Amino acid sequence: MTQELVLDPCQPAAVPAAALAARADLRPAGDGRGVDLAAAQRAAGAFMSALGIKFDSEELRETPARMARAYAELLDSQPFRLTTFPNDEGYDELVLARDIPFRTVCEHHLLPFSGIAHVGYLPGERLLGLSKLARVVEHYAARPQTQERLTKQIADFLAARLKPRGAGVVLQAEHSCMTLRGVRSLGASTVTSALHGTLRADARSRAEFFALAGVQ
Repeated sequence: MTQELVLDPCQPAAVPAAALAARADLRPAGDGRGVDLAAAQRAAGAFMSALGIKFDSEELRETPARMARAYAELLDSQPFRLTTFPNDEGYDELVLARDIPFRTVCEHHLLPFSGIAHVGYLPGERLLGLSKLARVVEHYAARPQTQERLTKQIADFLAARLKPRGAGVVLQAEHSCMTLRGVRSLGASTVTSALHGTLRADARSRAEFFALAGVQ
């Protein structure tokens, strides 16, 4: 029988209630607060003015509004159904979705970082609809993030909700806060990983996951 769990941004999902209370960073995005685009537009205009940018020309007149809408879109996370199916055939090998694109914003500078995610699991009693792996990545990317936390949140969610024998996540990303400012290391990328269950405990399973994900 197919099962569907609705992942609602307003409903904490990935960890027990006690852990959620202690760690606000593990709550799903969009905790019930509405987006005030008018206030965001005024703030964007004030921000530009404070930096000495005049937006009274035709080209820049609508920039504060566009800026507000752009960040609202970056931080928007929609509910989705986590569809699972019974593993009737007893499939027990790795399921891996590679090269899932994602984008989010660095919580330290609110500058974008983007890249690809490789997400896999060793099935237990249930299989996950493949598109949902990408949905989980998209969901947790829709908030100010660090790459380390994002990686772990995706892996923790799969381990808690799907209950597989193992789960693994690798993120490869380029951070504009590192390439466009500060050290300005153009072309530098960052790789992070998080593993659960057999993929963490068994060396051969771990090596297979990293090899299939293309991580040396």
